[in-house]
Amino acid sequence: MANKVRTIYDLASLAGVSAATVSRALAGKGMVSAATEERIRALADKHGFRPSSFARNLRIKRRGAIGVVIPLGHERAQHISDPFFMTMIGCLADELTERGFELVLSRVIPDREDWLEEMIAADRVDGFIIIGQSDQSAILDAAAQHYLPMVAWGAFAPGQAHCSVGTDNFLGGRLATLHLIERGCKNIAFFGNAKAIEIRHRLEGARAAIADSKGAANLVEIPTHLAAELNSAEIAQFLDEAEQLPDGVFAASDMIALSAIQAFAARGVHAPRDVKVVGFDDLAMARTSMPALTTVRQDVAAGATQLVECLLKRVEGKRTGSVVLDPELIVRASS
Repeated sequence: MANKVRTIYDLASLAGVSAATVSRALAGKGMVSAATEERIRALADKHGFRPSSFARNLRIKRRGAIGVVIPLGHERAQHISDPFFMTMIGCLADELTERGFELVLSRVIPDREDWLEEMIAADRVDGFIIIGQSDQSAILDAAAQHYLPMVAWGAFAPGQAHCSVGTDNFLGGRLATLHLIERGCKNIAFFGNAKAIEIRHRLEGARAAIADSKGAANLVEIPTHLAAELNSAEIAQFLDEAEQLPDGVFAASDMIALSAIQAFAARGVHAPRDVKVVGFDDLAMARTSMPALTTVRQDVAAGATQLVECLLKRVEGKRTGSVVLDPELIVRASS
């Protein structure tokens, strides 16, 4: 029985060429003749030989893996199973695996300021994609001063040191609130946790729209968790204690918006007849909810592509600028 071809040296012996020639032929570098490359590839296929990606990574000093990190400094009760995280992780997994990288996922509760530095020092991945800056922008900025292969999904703030890809959250918040004002809403509630920079920008956009209305509408701000098991009770408490129920709601996420619709309905107040509701994200559930949810769309798939492209350039030692994506108001039945 013929010896099994396990390494490029086995294949080189079988083909009667050097291991370097085999390596070049399988890599398609064009440094060997077409006939030799075809013969080596045919032998590799015949014997089921696949070059080791681990060995290749050692040669080029790469790990072949990208760390995807979710820091939850402001929202510790949130889980990776959150629909937004799952949507983004799915898009990132598609992008990374198509480029030959593994995805290493971490959910971090940042109790210490050196949490990111420890992950960088461990040197287990080629770079990091951070999903959401949470309240950790200063930590990201500090790491970016000396560590290049890192990109964050989230808001852009002038002067930040780290590279980010994300939606124009201020514009998104403004669009959502202007829509409610145009629908005749005068008493608008904002549900969200403004400790996170993205949500803070959405709230600032809502405030700008209220200011532009010159007294036609007012805004009440209710700090609200993203996690459904917490925000339902917070919204219910607000509704039970409010002297006047809002006729419009801008929620910082689709999840919060759907919790709000349920809380209102439990009190005999229904969207869009009695209250008009706008969310943020445009997750799949926004299209299938009853009523279908008006929301501000973030193009998560395009964002994932930009995140990966920026990061891989940085892995190669190239600097990239931040990317700000345009939001889009998607009007459905809830408003």
